[in-house]
Amino acid sequence: MLHRLTLPVTAFQQNCSLIWCSDTNEAALIDPGGDIPVLMQAVESRGLKLVALWLTHAHIDHAGATGTLAREHDLPIVGPHPGDQFWIDGLPQQSSMFGFPKAEPFAPTRWLHEGDTVQLGRHTLQVLHCPGHTPGHVVFYSPELKHAFVGDVLFAGSIGRTDFPGGNHAELIAAIKGKLLPLGDDVTFTPGHGPESTLGEERRHNPYL
Repeated sequence: MLHRLTLPVTAFQQNCSLIWCSDTNEAALIDPGGDIPVLMQAVESRGLKLVALWLTHAHIDHAGATGTLAREHDLPIVGPHPGDQFWIDGLPQQSSMFGFPKAEPFAPTRWLHEGDTVQLGRHTLQVLHCPGHTPGHVVFYSPELKHAFVGDVLFAGSIGRTDFPGGNHAELIAAIKGKLLPLGDDVTFTPGHGPESTLGEERRHNPYL
């Protein structure tokens, strides 16, 4: 089976997700923004083998610990989309601006695009390119779990900010309505911050949609 655990990290309480395949014990961290000891304790206490870091986008609270983890544990960095290269380049500046530990520079091992898939153990997740919050934002969707890891695209009762460099409100709404909501009302999702919800709940009641 594919399992998941939400680990809020950093002063921004960003939802890092630990996901793993129970058949192989292989694990990945989605959006390791910081608090490396917390993340590694969650991995090691479950006897898992961390094999990859997956990024939805490259804002500091989602990607701040990526370079250090990749270097210390020899891990591939998967994602985001190339549209976020300028955010990756600016991570050290983001660190100082928001009072985060200095982010180590990194280069993704693999960029992601619309229609790609990522593999973890015996499980395959789909990649959706959902720009608007950042140009290179991606979403990871597990048809098996009927669950999406949506980063800062969509929240319970809200949507992602579009006032940062490269943000685009029209693109964000188009991504939500054209790519996320069609996955189905019963699909649950982990947002970048705050509680989980379902796509059906947001379609019916989210005031921004």
